[in-house]
Amino acid sequence: MNINRRNFLSVLGLTGVSLYTGEKLVAAQKIGNETEFYGVLYDSTRCVGCQGCESVCAEEHGLPEPVPDDVPVSGTVRKANEIRRTVVNVYETSKGEVYVKNQCLHCNQPACDSACLTRAMSKTKEGPVIWNGEKCMGCRYCMVSCPFDVPKFEYHSSNPKIVKCNMCYDRVIEGKLPACVEACPAEALTFGTRRELTAEAHRRIINDPGLYYNKIYGESEAGGTGFLYLSPVPFEELGFNTTVQNRPYPELTKGFLYSVPSIFVLWPAVLLGIHKSVKNNNLEEEEYE
Repeated sequence: MNINRRNFLSVLGLTGVSLYTGEKLVAAQKIGNETEFYGVLYDSTRCVGCQGCESVCAEEHGLPEPVPDDVPVSGTVRKANEIRRTVVNVYETSKGEVYVKNQCLHCNQPACDSACLTRAMSKTKEGPVIWNGEKCMGCRYCMVSCPFDVPKFEYHSSNPKIVKCNMCYDRVIEGKLPACVEACPAEALTFGTRRELTAEAHRRIINDPGLYYNKIYGESEAGGTGFLYLSPVPFEELGFNTTVQNRPYPELTKGFLYSVPSIFVLWPAVLLGIHKSVKNNNLEEEEYE
């Protein structure tokens, strides 16, 4: 297969521009952090573990239906993977059984966005962190960089994708609620701007201090996240990573592109250019067949 040189150089040039914008990407994130990102407040004191969020999520995104006997069991941690974007677990705590919904936390300044050399993973102005398959070169840096171990790769697919919750971005931009929020019968999920959700979470803690542990997980973790959590017990009891730093993780890698040999930066661009050129040639050949 011959590679169309014009297509290759064009893509490589565009990719080179994106690789050179390390400081601009950080600046854009700081500006975006001042906007009213949307998010979701999850109140584990209200969750009844019905797994309705799992079912509607699968239906909304064309994923396999959840297996009926795959239910939360204390002592077993179910994890989101390439066929399910959200899961519910149950924990035995100092206050009895508590259910917890897990999915992408949609960081205010995502490490996955910062690590992605082609901007396939990006933070939208509305708040959700989404993946664009047209830009992805399959490096999986997003998976390595995520402090919450969220993005998953379709290893067994002939056309693999990076899979994770996108907060139902298509619905959000249409003015609708994320599917899980709309379907929750116990109103454990609340959708709104981060400012509104943070204020609501503090209000609940103040009004009922005997019910809630005095902390909002996600308010400051990793620089703040789009999914915020309320709990009746310390978050360590619910399997949360409480060692996550409060500073945004991209701040740790600001100088990365300027401190490593250029081959490590340019090689992904070369691979992406080859991938795009071959793909374009395949499309051209199909048109002539």
